[in-house]
Amino acid sequence: MSEHNAVVGIFNTHTEAETSIKELQRSGFDMKKLSIVGKDYHTEEHVVGYYNAGDRMKVWGKQGAFWGGLWGMLFGSALFVVPGIGPFFAFGPLVGWIVGALEGAVVIGGLSALAGALCSIGIPKDSSILYETAIKSDKFLVIAHGTAGEVAKAKGILETAGAVQADVHPGIVGEFLA
Repeated sequence: MSEHNAVVGIFNTHTEAETSIKELQRSGFDMKKLSIVGKDYHTEEHVVGYYNAGDRMKVWGKQGAFWGGLWGMLFGSALFVVPGIGPFFAFGPLVGWIVGALEGAVVIGGLSALAGALCSIGIPKDSSILYETAIKSDKFLVIAHGTAGEVAKAKGILETAGAVQADVHPGIVGEFLA
């Protein structure tokens, strides 16, 4: 059985997060082991919407090109509106973790579905709250998971791409990563 670990990078801008994803892709990192979450918070007076129509996705808002570009690289997507956080987009395995937290009432001790999902796979509660706070502060999370070697390589790429923080979490729950 393979070892499961995760690295979570916090980025101030969508440009830095996008750069990290492109660098991970160039390095050969498996895109199915990558998640991103963030808000489209600069909507001004424009309508913000999201829909998935087969193999096409439409996103409106100031960062629509950013989110639309991720659609082609990452697997699974959703728009969540969570009390206390507001609307945010998630791509990759994180979508399933959040849905699982919502459906299974995993949310513990006042945590949102996002923090609850991260806790449910083994990321410590304090770290999960930190990541939730980053999203509330209009930052972006890039989460890569895999073996210790894959995660160490991903951490270096995230830091080089401008992550303000990149934390490794060993021993996360493997069943969520299939």
